[in-house]
Amino acid sequence: MNIFEYQAKELFKKSGLDVPKGKVTSDPQKAENIAKEIGGKAWVVKAQVLAGGRGKAGGIKIAKSFKEVKQYTEKILSTPLKTYQSGGSAKKVNRVLIEECCDIDKELYCAATIDRSRSKVVCIASSQGGVEIEETARTNPSAIFKEYIDPLTGMMPFQARNLAFKLGITDKDVIGKIVKFMMKLYSIFIQYDCALAEINPLVITKEGRIVALDAKLSFDDSGVLRHPDIAEMRILEEELPAETIARESNLSYIGLEGNVGCMVNGAGLAMATMDSIKIYGGDPANFLDVGGGASKEMVAKAFSILMSDEKVKAILVNIFGGILKCDLLAQGIVAACQEVKPHVPMVVRLEGTNVDKGREILASSKLNIISANTMKEAAQKVVSLVN
Repeated sequence: MNIFEYQAKELFKKSGLDVPKGKVTSDPQKAENIAKEIGGKAWVVKAQVLAGGRGKAGGIKIAKSFKEVKQYTEKILSTPLKTYQSGGSAKKVNRVLIEECCDIDKELYCAATIDRSRSKVVCIASSQGGVEIEETARTNPSAIFKEYIDPLTGMMPFQARNLAFKLGITDKDVIGKIVKFMMKLYSIFIQYDCALAEINPLVITKEGRIVALDAKLSFDDSGVLRHPDIAEMRILEEELPAETIARESNLSYIGLEGNVGCMVNGAGLAMATMDSIKIYGGDPANFLDVGGGASKEMVAKAFSILMSDEKVKAILVNIFGGILKCDLLAQGIVAACQEVKPHVPMVVRLEGTNVDKGREILASSKLNIISANTMKEAAQKVVSLVN
């Protein structure tokens, strides 16, 4: 689950991190009033969308008068924003954040995320803040510094100091503030079951403030249930309808850019299925895991989700029958197809308990279902259908 910058900054402020003064609005006149309330000689107007790269796409403007605050707000709210992280499509901007301008002395990058190869949280810092961290990692990896955190001890002050030293900070007072800031950011990451806590840029102002000029928080969906206050921050209008339906139906779904719809049981098998499609020249349209105990209703919902994606030209169902036997699953697939009536060809590969019965049920259904015995065969068949 992702939240907007202004929501992340509310959590930061609640936890004691310094953020610019600001308020969010969807009204140009209120934006002007907010600027007057904040005071100062310049303000930042920031589009609130769940995608990075807003500045390059025109979603962040510096206004030097109250009139410009209103004008920029009107323009941003009326212009869909397409960034390198918006999945190839432009996002409608429904709200903007009006903030004070900071007198910046130095821009840094700071984040906490999970390194799954080490089963640890890793805190990342770079002296090259304010730019795409992916580009920095590609062109100048030596500018990125990491500290791996022992889950039993948590982040230690010496680790935060190590990062501060590597960032080239020499002022003792500033180092102390950076250490406290990084320790609090790590605490936020752990407290709220985050998958990512990122600040880009984290700035040192000429007055010596350490300020989160931007804020990005992403939460582990499995942990959101433990945080009702975080769950309330979810704004459904900003999500894909398919993702909302999937979550409410206990299905794991992530939309992608391809044209082969996938329905699989088990995350590992789903990843392997997507890899197979890519190997044979296809492009997956989604990750969709119905789980080991999928019911007929869940299968029907899954088909509805796949059919709602106009890019889908063929469907691959790849199921390993264990807890849910192949014959029962085949019955669910037939019933779901009769209900949803998929309008694209479908390849089904079953394996596991009662697989012969399952294949027999599919063969006698008289539906437009193409059977496959192996994952390789299934991937080849579905790609050939699309091509």
